Amino acid sequence: MRLNEISDNKGATRDRKRVGRGMSSGTGKTSGSGQKGQKSRSGVSLLGFEGGQMPLYRRLPKRGFNNIFRKEFAEVNVGQIQTAIDAKKLDAKGVVNYDALVAAGLIKGSNDGVKLLGNGEIKSKVSLEVTGASKSAIAAVEKAGGTVTVIDAGPSSAEKAAAKKDKGEAGARSKAIHDGSAQRPKVAKAKAKA
Repeated sequence: MRLNEISDNKGATRDRKRVGRGMSSGTGKTSGSGQKGQKSRSGVSLLGFEGGQMPLYRRLPKRGFNNIFRKEFAEVNVGQIQTAIDAKKLDAKGVVNYDALVAAGLIKGSNDGVKLLGNGEIKSKVSLEVTGASKSAIAAVEKAGGTVTVIDAGPSSAEKAAAKKDKGEAGARSKAIHDGSAQRPKVAKAKAKA
């Protein structure tokens, strides 16, 4: 056997159907779609249609929801940080924060923050700035002589609610002034000196 003699089994590959190429092409006038009707048109989708009875996707109950305000955190273990320090990708003397972890290739830069987890072992004395950290991770870093600073990922739900309330009150005041229902503050006119 030679490389130039290798081929697929008979019938393993087939030529694609070339539709709309005339009466003598084999698929004929209607290109294999039959005579008229919904299925001969383009854009038809009958998936899930069960003849008018309640389809399966509506018979099954809904469960759960998608929180559009959720935050996605990248997870990094202390063992990974030690490996990056040993490989000279991270500087243990400087502050290891989100940007440093992205530059080291430990996380991708499309998250709301980074969470430190306690798997592995860390020996270097390092200062970490993370969005969240587990108790075991904090204990491991502090045991090695380092520090963990947890920074805020963004406004909390209470702060968001307060901001929304302030915005609503400001909008109500603006509307009242526009409607004329609120009394405008009187501005004293300065008398011109003679």
